[in-house]
Amino acid sequence: MGFSSQTQGMDKEASLPEALGQSEAFIDFQEQISKVAPIERPVLILGERGTGKELAASRIHFLSKRWQRPFVTLNCAALTPTLIGSELFGYEKGAFTGAGVRQAGRFETASEGTLFLDEIGTIPMEVQEKILRVVEYGSFERVGASRSIHVDVRIVAATNVDLFSMAQSGEFKQDLLDRLSFEVIYVPPLRYRRDDILVLSNHFAGRMAFELGWEDIPEISSQALKALEAYPWPGNIRELKNVIERAVYKSPTPEIKEISFNPFTCPYGDTLEKRNGSKKTGQGPEISSIRGETALEEGAVLHKLLKEKSFKQAMGELEYYLVSRALKSCRFNQKKAAQSLGLSYDQFRGIRKKHAGRM
Repeated sequence: MGFSSQTQGMDKEASLPEALGQSEAFIDFQEQISKVAPIERPVLILGERGTGKELAASRIHFLSKRWQRPFVTLNCAALTPTLIGSELFGYEKGAFTGAGVRQAGRFETASEGTLFLDEIGTIPMEVQEKILRVVEYGSFERVGASRSIHVDVRIVAATNVDLFSMAQSGEFKQDLLDRLSFEVIYVPPLRYRRDDILVLSNHFAGRMAFELGWEDIPEISSQALKALEAYPWPGNIRELKNVIERAVYKSPTPEIKEISFNPFTCPYGDTLEKRNGSKKTGQGPEISSIRGETALEEGAVLHKLLKEKSFKQAMGELEYYLVSRALKSCRFNQKKAAQSLGLSYDQFRGIRKKHAGRM
């Protein structure tokens, strides 16, 4: 996916991105989008990686009254803290080294349209203050300028982290979260959309076959479909797309029988040098059973979760993290989750009850 993109007014039907599914979770999700789209208020989209948060944002825009105006996106995680302010608000000539000309920011570009801020949880606090001013007053100043610019922009933001907890711990501005969360929409993970796996697989397979110049339409075998439906899909729809496209291009016939979930399986054994303490399994990086994180990434999550906490607060956060992770891994089967943590069922229920307000 690109660093950023902009879509100007065009034929409405042609502009609506594809959204495929027939499961109850998917239909409920689409109904939420359709209901909030015409309302001129900010929307916060929460969901795991690869679930299609940008797709949801674009549908909100194209189903809104602003559909003929710009839809501008910004991946906040792709920018350094020093660049994100000038990217959002623009800058005047000479504002800093390298600013040879005046540059409009994303807020100006999106005026009268929609600005989609992906991975909003990565925005530094000082930039959050400026965004809050735009949300409240519709005005801001370019970097290096003193004159205010007024814009009419609808903000749709997305993230895969717990912004509510970040706000409680002071890592995200509570006032901004309050303004952005007129409506909060959760994108259903693919593991909650089992009925959609065949529909999506056929779609991705057909597109890949067309790209390859096949005359025959690919068909997913029953054995392959069972494997697809049994897989937990930590990377969600993005991962499914890769798996299906890889299976189609490798298949000698239009019937897709072989499914490879891990492209990092080395046919020559454990030949690569390991880094960051990864276990030598010969299966690529060690993968978390919940979100497909490497051990290094999971360590970063824990560091962020526990930093600057008292001992009591840190233990509480760690309890919540481990219980939540175990529940997701075991598809919310509490007995299995308790076993995976080495706890009795009563011990597990006691800890879960203590954090019931957050689950």
